[in-house]
Formats: sequence, C-alpha cells, structure tokens
Amino acid sequence: MRNILRRTVLAAAASLVVAAPAAFAQDSSGVADTGGPKLVLQIGGQTEGKVVIDLLTDKAPKSAERLMTLAKEGKYDDVVFHRVIDGFMAQTGDVQFGKKGGDTSMAGMGGSDLPDLPAEFSNISFQRGIVGMARSADPNSANSQFFIMFAPAPHLDGQYTVVGHVVSGMDVVDKIKKGDAARNGVVDDPDYIVKATVEDK
Repeated sequence: MRNILRRTVLAAAASLVVAAPAAFAQDSSGVADTGGPKLVLQIGGQTEGKVVIDLLTDKAPKSAERLMTLAKEGKYDDVVFHRVIDGFMAQTGDVQFGKKGGDTSMAGMGGSDLPDLPAEFSNISFQRGIVGMARSADPNSANSQFFIMFAPAPHLDGQYTVVGHVVSGMDVVDKIKKGDAARNGVVDDPDYIVKATVEDK
C-alpha cells in the first residue's frame, strides 16, 4: 500500500497549481546558499545539462545525508524523472524501479534498501527551485525519491521535507521532459540522471 501511494503522493496538490510566471531568477527559492555540500546532477536524454542543489544539512540533516549516501553509492545514476508536471514539479529518485533501460512502469512506487526517513519539516516555503522529499501518506515515509519545484506551491509547506534548493541549472530543470497530464505527469521515454555526485564543503 505504501509503495503504491508513492506514485500519487502529490496528485491532489497538482490540480491546485497554476502555470509559472514567464520569468524567474536562476535561483528564486529565496533560500541563501549555505556553502555546504552540493548534490550535482548531470541530466541526459531529451534534456542535457547540469543541476546543482545546495543541501540543507541544518534543516533536514537525515534527508540530506540520505541523498548524499545514495549519490556516492551511484544509486541515482541512470534514474529517470518518472513524473513531471508542467508548472508544478519534476520527480525522480526511485532507485528501485526507476532505472533507465529497465522496466520503469512501476517507477514512483519504490525506494532504496535503506529505512524510511522521519519527517523533517521546516519553515521554508515550497518556492521555485526548492527540492522536497517525496513520500506516501505517512509523513515518515520518505526514502530516496525527491522532487524539484518549477513554481511556488505553498500548499505543500509543512507537509513535505525541504531538503535543498537549486543554486545552478534551473534553466535545465525547466527543460526536463514533461509527462502526460491525463496520467498524472507520467513520462514516456523520460529524461534521466546520467550521474549524481556530491561536492562536499
């Protein structure tokens, strides 16, 4: 049941989102660069480029550590952006079912072989460029999946862990192949993370 809910974790919220304004700053999350570790995603597929995420180790230490651990182990390499909703968010990180070249029909239902994480809610609002941890209906069920916001979605505030924010490459995020709105953003032949690395302090 929990894994099935992972796919639909943001479904209800998606209907409330309006299209993003045409112009945004490169990083408009409003969160200052902490100078801490960065998760660097090399994107491939229809879209190519680099996305740099400043991990908020002070606000979400367990979640930030999880992303760093999985990246350092190569678990995010070749993982697809399985759910991308225009004007809302791009979701990835299913290291169990989301590997490019395999059967990704169940992407969004899995996680890693590590335990689920406790919620680490903060007062940071879900603005454009914010990175959140995907979860099921249980607030303490985030594991490996995460999503990057295309536009503000304050109705998510206090409901999902904010783990970081994009400090470089939002232009790349904007180009990630969008999914079918009729299928809740599921993407056919999706873009993917070619390589995920960590730049420590």
